[in-house]
Amino acid sequence: MASHRFIDLSVLSCLLFFASLCLISSTSTVFSVDLPLNSSDKVSLGLYYESLCPYSANFVVNYLAKIFVDGLIDIVDLNLVPWGNAKLTGNSTFACQHGPWECLLNTVEACAISAWPDVNGHFTFVYCVESLVYEGKYTQWETCFEKLGLDPKPVADCYSNGQGKELELQYAAETNALEPPHTYVPWVVVDGQPLYEDYEDFIRYICKAYSGTAIPQTCSNLSLNSIRKGKVSFIKPVCYSDDTTESIRSGIKSWKR
Repeated sequence: MASHRFIDLSVLSCLLFFASLCLISSTSTVFSVDLPLNSSDKVSLGLYYESLCPYSANFVVNYLAKIFVDGLIDIVDLNLVPWGNAKLTGNSTFACQHGPWECLLNTVEACAISAWPDVNGHFTFVYCVESLVYEGKYTQWETCFEKLGLDPKPVADCYSNGQGKELELQYAAETNALEPPHTYVPWVVVDGQPLYEDYEDFIRYICKAYSGTAIPQTCSNLSLNSIRKGKVSFIKPVCYSDDTTESIRSGIKSWKR
């Protein structure tokens, strides 16, 4: 009797052992499927812009939004920097190229980025505001909260309590530290390299820079051999910084050559 009980317990122990192995194997398989893309595989994409530059708005609405199609955002680490050609005027104050409304909207967008850190959260708001800029209706920017079902309080509090101003000063430091320095907006940077006037072709540069294995369909459909070397020789619509005259003069000379 004791012998049979010993045999039964031995068989049961073996079954439990093999069952645990199967469970571990099954669990490891599930985790390997669900693991997110390694952040080191992502391509950094920086957009240095100002809210009321019409060319910045055009880029956000008609070009940048494409990264949310066919999974391209999965390989991109997007950094929006709403400062542009604004200038520090002393005592932690600043002036914006297109006036007080631009300072307001730059700060509002900075607050939205802070309030909703996930790119899918803050980009939808920035896209909505820039769509209104694109349509010449930017004074209606507050309608974006209702359109998107967002609580306006985090952004309103950020703007009124001074946090938005601090965020803008941080963006000023980040923009002013660019190397080479930006000379206009939109200023698009992929993996630390500015695209200059070729900024509208930024997706091709992203696909070229991506070294991971999860290749999005957008990249699969592109020919990556046509990327231009260095600065392009034609002028794209941009909002120049204070060195406007010299920049335009240089651009015209380059175009003539």
